Amino acid sequence: MFICLWQEWVNRLRQRNADRLRSMYRSQLAISSCRILSHAYFRLVNTRPFVVCRGRNIKQIPFNDTSLVHGFRTSHNRAAGVLYSSMASGGEGPGTSSPKPYKYSNRLSKERSPYLLQHAHNPVDWFPWGQEAFDKAKSEDKPIFLSVGYSTCHWCHVMERESFEDEEIGKILSENFVCIKVDREERPDVDKVYMTFVQATSGGGGWPMSVWLTPDLKPFIGGTYFPPRDTGRRPGLNTILLRILEQWQGNRESLESSGERVLEALRKGTAIAASEDQTPPSGPDVANRCFQQLAHSYDEDYGGFREAPKFPSPVNLMFLLSFWAVNRSSSDGEEALQMVLHTLRMMAVGGIHDHMAQGFHRYSTDSSWHVPHFEKMLYDQAQLVVAYITAYQVSREQFFADVAHDVLRYVSRDLSDKSGGFYSAEDADSLPMFDSSEKKEGAFCVWTAAEIRELLSEIVEGATGGATKADIFMHHYGVKEQGNVQPEQDPHGELLGQNVLIVRYSAELTAAHFGLDVERVHEILASSRTKLAEVRRARPPPHLDSKMLASWNGLMLSGFARAGAVLGDKALLKRAEEAADFLQKHLWDDSERKMVHSCYRGDEMEVEQIESPITGFLDDYAYVVAGLLDLFEATQEVKWLEWAEKLQLKQNQLFWDEQGSGYFCSDPSDPTVLLRLKQDQDGAEPSANSVSALNLLRLSHLTGRQDWLARCQRLLAAFSDRLVRVPIALPDMVRGLMALHYSLKQIVICGQPDAEDTANLIACVHSLFLPHKVLLVIDGGTDGFLHQRLPALSSLRPLQGRATAFVCQNFVCTLPVTCPEELRRLLLE
Repeated sequence: MFICLWQEWVNRLRQRNADRLRSMYRSQLAISSCRILSHAYFRLVNTRPFVVCRGRNIKQIPFNDTSLVHGFRTSHNRAAGVLYSSMASGGEGPGTSSPKPYKYSNRLSKERSPYLLQHAHNPVDWFPWGQEAFDKAKSEDKPIFLSVGYSTCHWCHVMERESFEDEEIGKILSENFVCIKVDREERPDVDKVYMTFVQATSGGGGWPMSVWLTPDLKPFIGGTYFPPRDTGRRPGLNTILLRILEQWQGNRESLESSGERVLEALRKGTAIAASEDQTPPSGPDVANRCFQQLAHSYDEDYGGFREAPKFPSPVNLMFLLSFWAVNRSSSDGEEALQMVLHTLRMMAVGGIHDHMAQGFHRYSTDSSWHVPHFEKMLYDQAQLVVAYITAYQVSREQFFADVAHDVLRYVSRDLSDKSGGFYSAEDADSLPMFDSSEKKEGAFCVWTAAEIRELLSEIVEGATGGATKADIFMHHYGVKEQGNVQPEQDPHGELLGQNVLIVRYSAELTAAHFGLDVERVHEILASSRTKLAEVRRARPPPHLDSKMLASWNGLMLSGFARAGAVLGDKALLKRAEEAADFLQKHLWDDSERKMVHSCYRGDEMEVEQIESPITGFLDDYAYVVAGLLDLFEATQEVKWLEWAEKLQLKQNQLFWDEQGSGYFCSDPSDPTVLLRLKQDQDGAEPSANSVSALNLLRLSHLTGRQDWLARCQRLLAAFSDRLVRVPIALPDMVRGLMALHYSLKQIVICGQPDAEDTANLIACVHSLFLPHKVLLVIDGGTDGFLHQRLPALSSLRPLQGRATAFVCQNFVCTLPVTCPEELRRLLLE
């Protein structure tokens, strides 16, 4: 259950690609040397080098290219008034008072990252990533111990409790190493570099990540979780530290040279570039291959891809919907659509969906979506909202719109800051009771049969056999007296006797079983959920990571904007605009004209920034630009398009590779980031290069910048090899390649913005899933930003005073239409 795994590496084809890279690396002396050294450090009796990743080696896991909302609740409203719950004993955060004085404090107590604050009272002389730590390592000529994790990572908490709170280990670390703690969500650039090293040299990866570096930041050995002491043939952290120290003192030259050779091999192996005359591959051919690869890995019984652990993989679902959109009449297109709809249905009725408090958990530990890893991530909610609302557009089934609303309700209530921003995550672990001493996975979410029988004891009039509400609820949600979690899904015994709610029967079947009307069953289930949710809110809540990231806020902005547009919901659009305002106010440095990566919730619930703000990464720009474009098309407020254009200009300036094309993940001029990486995996989050391909296309059609169309082509050409061989690794980029091939339609509606006939034409466009379009609404004037960028708009006029739609493609427009039905027919041709 507790698998803190490298979230973007979950697809077997991605495993194949990783094997290809490792095979290439192994052919070089660098990797061989590092493996030999690893063997020397970690060997106990005759054991081999190992990587532990939340209970198993990631190498053994099949890789998988992995009511209405009218307001939001701050964490003041959380159960029992808890504002900020720490995960481990060293994790007090803003808004809490400590029940006892701490024996130890270190520099991390001055940080704002919830993860770093969790380690602020370890008996370890921790430094945050920065020049102070680097200078100390050089001046004292000590190796660096780099520990990377995130605040809702279960095994990060375990390693802190076992090792970093251990005074003996803390003494060894503090006296012999410069110890640096990094929040991977705060510094994804640092995480990517050293995770690349760990994966290449050990064959696996995950969090917590443990890497040893030279004073000039070059890695020479790495792994993930280590137990504190030797257990059987497995060496503990204590032993490993002493052996590394021995090697550093007696074999340092070999360590440093091996680290340098590994880095050089990685620089060559991770290079992505286009030749001068290279063009993008064929869109239809790549899309067909991607579809076939996904179809091969599809689970026909429960939906999703591959076996357990099973991830939602919204990037796969959105590709399949785009594939269907251009192959509607083919059997492959129909198959793609059914794959998506079935997956989304099975997820929604599964235990991965929180039936009490809404939202989705991180992933399922089984193939049937039943027992989840209970962590909730903002980026999952954002992408799943888009997937479900798109499924509603395609199918017109209210079920999918209801699930999208469900997720937005959760985000608005539990992950929203009063400033308009969104928090990052909720933890999987929590205290079963307020007087409990140890947190357990899923404690906040699970139920015993006895609890449900006590809470829902009312007899339902007319029900067969004098059934109670509890009988009906337990039947519908698969609740069993002995618990419904299989032992293999609960290796640590934390869910013994507990039930994870999963819809086992339709409302119709449940009604038939108890001799009731379907409507009555719906009422009983709804009132039961409400009552249980009230009881659940009184439990100790899971830790909330209140860090606010530009990238993930950009994804969530898209979710609210897209759902608001499709449903015509002004409340959702208002929330989207609040999110955009938050990004502009708190995560845009107007004086430097740059994005800032993160900000934090302060002691008084205000937004705070650290002394040296972390500058934005490629993800921040790409995701926010995409969100702003979605918001512009939903509201037609030109200011969002103008800001998107400015951000794209800055992104091009900061991250574009002038020699090889494509975007680097972080500022290539930063000397502390040793590898210039371009993310080539669409996993838990889409690659920023994938998102940028579509951003450039959309902006070229919204602003008339043909140079950005050419830039999109060069970007896609740079990833040609990856797209042709394993497109399943980049399904979101395949969407961009398809959009380039089929060319975007410019849908221009000319009419008074507040008029009913204009609104009807806009609603018609938003009701359809049109992956290859941009929408512009003009009032017939000739001034303003849009007319400056697209002078041809000045020639478009309403017909006979009625709102009129023009559909243009490749500089040719169809005859204008004024009727929504005619426009719908035109758009579906």
